[in-house]
Amino acid sequence: MAAASSDAITSNTDRIKSIKEFDQSKGGVKGLLDSGMASIPDIFIQPPETLSTLNPFQTNTSIPVIDLQNITSQAHRPKVFKQIKEAASEWGFFQVINHGIPVSVMEETIEAVKSFHEQPNEIKAKYYSREERRGMLYSSNNDLYRAKAATWHDYLQVWMSPEEQSAKMEDIPEILRKESLAWDCCAKKVAEDVMELLCEGIGLESSKFKDMTLSGERLFVGVYYPYCPQPDLTLGLTPHTDPATITVLLQNQVSGLQVKHGEEWVDVKPLPGALIINIADLLQIISNGEYNSVQHRVRANSCEKPRISVVEFMNFSKWEESGYGPLPELVSEEKPARYRQFTKADFLNNFYSKGLDCKSLVDKLKL
Repeated sequence: MAAASSDAITSNTDRIKSIKEFDQSKGGVKGLLDSGMASIPDIFIQPPETLSTLNPFQTNTSIPVIDLQNITSQAHRPKVFKQIKEAASEWGFFQVINHGIPVSVMEETIEAVKSFHEQPNEIKAKYYSREERRGMLYSSNNDLYRAKAATWHDYLQVWMSPEEQSAKMEDIPEILRKESLAWDCCAKKVAEDVMELLCEGIGLESSKFKDMTLSGERLFVGVYYPYCPQPDLTLGLTPHTDPATITVLLQNQVSGLQVKHGEEWVDVKPLPGALIINIADLLQIISNGEYNSVQHRVRANSCEKPRISVVEFMNFSKWEESGYGPLPELVSEEKPARYRQFTKADFLNNFYSKGLDCKSLVDKLKL
């Protein structure tokens, strides 16, 4: 028993040492790949219970696709908000088309993120940081020291709003400054269009979520998933639910995103010109479970071409001191509150106390 305990301590010490060496290199997983590494370091190897779910399983199931073409038409709008309500309730994920953002803007945004990550390491390294509330940073695995295993991706992030938290203009690298600022405006507009429809779908005033500042705090994240030499041993991103209110995702045409539906992982096939919207944990709570935050993950990239995703995370920018819980309009004798109140401190303490996970705050708040 003593020997086994000693081995475990040694193994953990070696793991911590490897994590620190990887972190201090400031090169991310792309740096490992560029070094000519043919096999992934042990810190990236996922536990057996995760690896057993990676076997390819083809399914014809796919997340809903919703056309936003005629949402200003009073004749057509009810049909759209019913589709969105169903998708947000049953799937927690859906793609939107005809959302009003030119394809050229989407392509420029993806290319800017790709260009940042493909710069020489000595240029990127000056932005490398683990200060997660910093205005702008580049890093790899935001939960590197908290997760059970690392995953095969690098990322950059830029706080866009509110003003007191947002990155200074001069701190945003010129290679993506114009594109990230433009994308923030585009993602905000689409999110607010969708939030209006989500409100109407459950009988709320269309401006309710916007008035509550559900899109007031915005974080732009550009994720880079390079080729992985052993994609059957790791993930691009671990299974998790998004912690805040709503997320807008733009991706290139390299697949990898999977959504948990029932007991199966469903591939989200890239659809040219589409955006992906997903419900996050706090929106599940304030909607009293009308809408669902759903597990998703990214498979390690087996293609030579990198997978690029541009994620805009939305959250409250103005928090009530008393906190939030299910909206009173959605609570009745027939549908009692399913969750207790939460505060901003509850939210932040839960997120930063662990690695990415699935609905941990939702589960804590269940009544």
